[in-house]
Amino acid sequence: MQPSSRSPPPKGSSYSRRDDDRDRDRRRDDRDRRRRDSPPPRGSRDDRYPDKPRPRDDYYSSRRDDRRDRDRRDDRRDDRRDDRRHREGRGDRGDDNRRRSRSPRRDSRSGSAAPSPKPAEKPNFGNSGLLAAATNTVKASDGTSTVLKYNEPPEARKPTQSWRLYVFKGKEDLGLLHIAKQSCYLVGRDQLVADIPIDHPSCSKQHAAIQYRQVHEKDEWGASKPVVKPFIIDLESTNGTFVNNAPVPASRYYELKPSDVIKFGQSTREYVLLNEDDA
Repeated sequence: MQPSSRSPPPKGSSYSRRDDDRDRDRRRDDRDRRRRDSPPPRGSRDDRYPDKPRPRDDYYSSRRDDRRDRDRRDDRRDDRRDDRRHREGRGDRGDDNRRRSRSPRRDSRSGSAAPSPKPAEKPNFGNSGLLAAATNTVKASDGTSTVLKYNEPPEARKPTQSWRLYVFKGKEDLGLLHIAKQSCYLVGRDQLVADIPIDHPSCSKQHAAIQYRQVHEKDEWGASKPVVKPFIIDLESTNGTFVNNAPVPASRYYELKPSDVIKFGQSTREYVLLNEDDA
């Protein structure tokens, strides 16, 4: 055991360790009283809490205050971080984040904008038209093929009467065409698919079609009965189709009557429609 550096009290005196402790406590109380009575220096921590008594300015109280302030700062920082993560999770990033998202992200190594991912292509289950085109394709012996522009409607029927076309060029009679053996006759310059070929350059390859259709009409007693009648339809030709010098609307059925005169394009040939009863 090392000897104490403090000298022992003189002999014959009444000084004791208890007196020493009492004097130290008295000095400390006086120092604390002076600090409480004197105003705190400007800018100190006690200016923020003037109504509260000044804490004891010793080592442990200062450590406790610093630790409390640090915990408060950490709590505020954690709250801000949690709020930011919550907003990002909901997609609400604010105006600044939206502006940053508009600018392309650049690669730090190359300096070029990173390519945006392409959206996945959705399957298309609609009609592509390839099957209909293959069904309506007519192939020739030399390997060439032609796709038909016209398909017959569900009400197509063969005629019950013997219809004929009388062909005239001016006053010259060019012959007779029987058009009662099938339900549809295609008119055009394409010799591969045309039932009634025409050679005038103003006519289209698939110019028009004469279609027999079953329609319902009322008799003199008001009863409805089916009747097969001839119609003509222009297949969106370049120079049009004319009946009695009147243009026929494109892609629409136009009913033909006996003795109607049909012309195609700018051709001078006239086709007069008659049946066996009117001939």
